[in-house]
Amino acid sequence: MPHRLFRSGGFVLAAILLAGALAATPVAAQISSAAAKNWTPPRTPDGKPDLQGVWNFSTLTPLERPDELVGKAFLTEAEAAEYQRRTLERMNADRRDGRGTERAAGEDTEVARAYNEFWYERGSLTGGRRTSLIVDPPDGKLPPMTPLGKKRADALRAYESQGVRGPLDGPKTRPLRERCIWWDSTGPPLTPMSAYNQNFQLLQNEGHVVIFIEMIHDARVIPLDGRPHRPQSLPQLLGDSRGRWDGDTLVIDTVNFRDKAEFIDSASFTDQTDYRRSGRGVHLIERLKRVGPDTLLYESTVEDPATWTRPWTAQIVLTRSPHPIYEYACHEGNYGMAGILTGARADEKKKP
Repeated sequence: MPHRLFRSGGFVLAAILLAGALAATPVAAQISSAAAKNWTPPRTPDGKPDLQGVWNFSTLTPLERPDELVGKAFLTEAEAAEYQRRTLERMNADRRDGRGTERAAGEDTEVARAYNEFWYERGSLTGGRRTSLIVDPPDGKLPPMTPLGKKRADALRAYESQGVRGPLDGPKTRPLRERCIWWDSTGPPLTPMSAYNQNFQLLQNEGHVVIFIEMIHDARVIPLDGRPHRPQSLPQLLGDSRGRWDGDTLVIDTVNFRDKAEFIDSASFTDQTDYRRSGRGVHLIERLKRVGPDTLLYESTVEDPATWTRPWTAQIVLTRSPHPIYEYACHEGNYGMAGILTGARADEKKKP
């Protein structure tokens, strides 16, 4: 069980501003402040926009537009307030099971309450009140899957319907996030998980950019010198990233993902597990642009012809955090894995 280290000030909902998604219209048209419209980014010594700082990407805006909001790209102010109220009520870890149902008494309930609502960083629906992070396709939905993508999704659904996630013969068979190796929602690409520690620190010099994620402490070291990608025979968990500047926008091109680093639609705010996953051939383009003193526009385009019938693009507005990145102490002395495997052995003995 991960240790959810308290990040000072990071869990106060009132402090999470402008974290919703933007529309696919010019950025300046979506920043309400006149000062922001006329704002120009500070520069590093080599003349590039200074993107450095700690940035928060929490938001209540779901990746895909909910079915009940079909055809509605934006909410009114009143609609957004009501949507946020209902969503926060449904997700409240002290009262609900994540699907809007009151928790029943029992062991599972008590374990779930070990980390109650205090620890969660939910975000808000500000920043344009968009109804989905996906801005292309225009309907705010992931594109249809290819036959191969559907086959993978159906196989995974059938496998997990058996009530297991895999053999429990040793720690290497457990999920990567459980083993504190990687957390899919922190990317790449960023897909807000509506949980906690949704922050990264960006550092840059003339030759490199570093994106250091607070959740499970991944660090992406991205060269800017035009070097080619590594051979496809050397895939990496976070992919192989190369950066370049397009005017004031930092563009990051990432390929060569390992098969275990599949992008997973986390199905935020839905009531079912989502099995739509990318394959190793995914090509990711990320764009980061400073659009205000405390705002950074993040855009990601995912292209995977083996999984989806067309590329898709999502946008998030990140807000500057005044707090530093803290250590994410995930393993808690490494006794969690022993407990998981011991429990699995005990369950196996109960089976006929």
